[in-house]
Amino acid sequence: MASRNVEIIRGGFEALNEGGAEALVPLIHPEFEMTTPPNLAAEPDTYRGADGVRRYFDSFYDAMEEIRFEPGEFRDVGGRVIAQSTLSARGRATGIEVQQEVVLVWSLRDDKVIRVEVFATLDEAVAAVEAAGSA
Repeated sequence: MASRNVEIIRGGFEALNEGGAEALVPLIHPEFEMTTPPNLAAEPDTYRGADGVRRYFDSFYDAMEEIRFEPGEFRDVGGRVIAQSTLSARGRATGIEVQQEVVLVWSLRDDKVIRVEVFATLDEAVAAVEAAGSA
């Protein structure tokens, strides 16, 4: 049986894919923070709060269309959710389809997402969660 946190994150993916970034906003904690690392983003940055979520996705929508995050396996590790996912999109100007595999580590507070960490591999994500758990 999936944990409450996994169900919240699974619902977040569904909301995002059905209603876009605005549908994700109700799940965002006011203290939300996500940093996109340079090795996984054309424009690395830190995004804070609901406005940060909107800004993050606006940058996608400017260049891409048909954006989807397809989740794979979910793991609840120490109250955080590790979600493997595939980002798929098509270039708005070029029509070129792209995919990127990412692993997202979601932290929740009061049933809201307070932090998302982005990793290239599952091993990196698990190591980060384990290191944080032993700190």
